[in-house]
Amino acid sequence: MTGLNPPSEWRGTSSDPNDEQFGDVVKPIPELDDDRLSEFDAVLLGEPFDYAVIGRKGAADGPAALRESLAGVKTHHFDAGPVGNVGDAGDLMLMLDSDEPNEVTTRLLQQEARILTNRLHDADTLPVFLGGDNSFTDPNAAPLLEDGSLGVVNFDAHLDVREVRDDPTSGTPYRQLFDAGLDAYACVGARHFETSSRYADTVRESGGEVVTAEEVDDDTVSAIDTALESLGDVDAIYVSVDLDVLDAAFAPGVSAPTPGGISPRELFRMLRLAASDDRVAGFEVVECAPSFDRDDRTVNAGARAIAHFLSAVGGGR
Repeated sequence: MTGLNPPSEWRGTSSDPNDEQFGDVVKPIPELDDDRLSEFDAVLLGEPFDYAVIGRKGAADGPAALRESLAGVKTHHFDAGPVGNVGDAGDLMLMLDSDEPNEVTTRLLQQEARILTNRLHDADTLPVFLGGDNSFTDPNAAPLLEDGSLGVVNFDAHLDVREVRDDPTSGTPYRQLFDAGLDAYACVGARHFETSSRYADTVRESGGEVVTAEEVDDDTVSAIDTALESLGDVDAIYVSVDLDVLDAAFAPGVSAPTPGGISPRELFRMLRLAASDDRVAGFEVVECAPSFDRDDRTVNAGARAIAHFLSAVGGGR
């Protein structure tokens, strides 16, 4: 059975009364009431699980770390103005009938998560999921398939279309979504030598688009335009950020850090351009593993990715 750990109060970290921060404007939502959810332009939901991580575990601590960092980020964006009107629904919690830990499977977690992600998507708000591992992309995005065609923009070093064998993993979410009817897929920031030829062929054969990290470096705006154009006229767009899309120098605190990635500035710009599409219906930041971080650089990049995205989707005042 699925439940929620209630959100804590948000507090800014600055002593200057003129420094409005996310900690000053994000409001806890004690219960998932549809009318209450609809009061907010965006609602955060934490998913503190890393059962399915293929690489280094630690992403279960991601939601708390992202919130702590975001609380101290100022709300002002020079082009969009201040971000506001954001709610926090707390963290997904799995309550098993049995105390046996070996009964926890990724498939069970996905099924239970879907109960709450459905409710968020049904409300008149933008769900923002804080991971947690990449396996939750499936229940986070799948409800949108029920209402029309769906395209995904995946900022990621990897394609995550591995075959599902015994149980889903952090490498299978887009294979699961394709099997469920995903209409379009674009991976932005993909790295050479990080994906097998077979899985690259899977994306190509499904009509997906791959924009490499090198292409992002050549022209950031063209890279995100290529990704969005490849989605065609889908009804809804889901945007996912796996923080390993960033170069390992910028994001050591992820499950699978690798060199040759994009910079935070490139990611932030592309996120704002993606978020400005009025078909965007969901957003997530996943694979943040604070225990492997240095100087909080990964956590801080993830928090600012959230801030940039929110500044472009109607959160500004």
